[in-house]
Amino acid sequence: MARQHNSWLRRLTYNLKDEIFLKRLGQVESIVSKVLSIAMVFVILVTVVDLGIVLYRALFVVDTNGFFKTILTEIFGLFLSVLIALEILENITAYIRKHVVQVELVIATALTAVGRKLIILDLEKVPGVSLIGLAIAIFALAVSYLIVRSVHR
Repeated sequence: MARQHNSWLRRLTYNLKDEIFLKRLGQVESIVSKVLSIAMVFVILVTVVDLGIVLYRALFVVDTNGFFKTILTEIFGLFLSVLIALEILENITAYIRKHVVQVELVIATALTAVGRKLIILDLEKVPGVSLIGLAIAIFALAVSYLIVRSVHR
């Protein structure tokens, strides 16, 4: 009888230690998520300021190197960078609220990031193998997105 009581007491002690450990782990996870969200807000603000500077220079400083070839591509890249950062912030926020990573949003963010890369790409300087790799990445992400979206609906 004493052995059973000791065994039961040991299991209870281990369970309590596990619960305390999991509670502390959850607290660390919460703090890290909040720090990441604050850092992402900072990244978004810096990128918006950078976008404002580029727009100001594009509109008020005359550049004869070809506006549509260089500046416009840079502006589109910065706009998409802000959108990607906002999507990442949304994912972090959803994680803080529900403690779940939204796979559909992660794939959509990745699609946006690869699309941004394709838009700002200088086709004259990029080898064909890199273009094939980007095409495969876009195709794989698009198929993944369709699968995840159809499962959620």
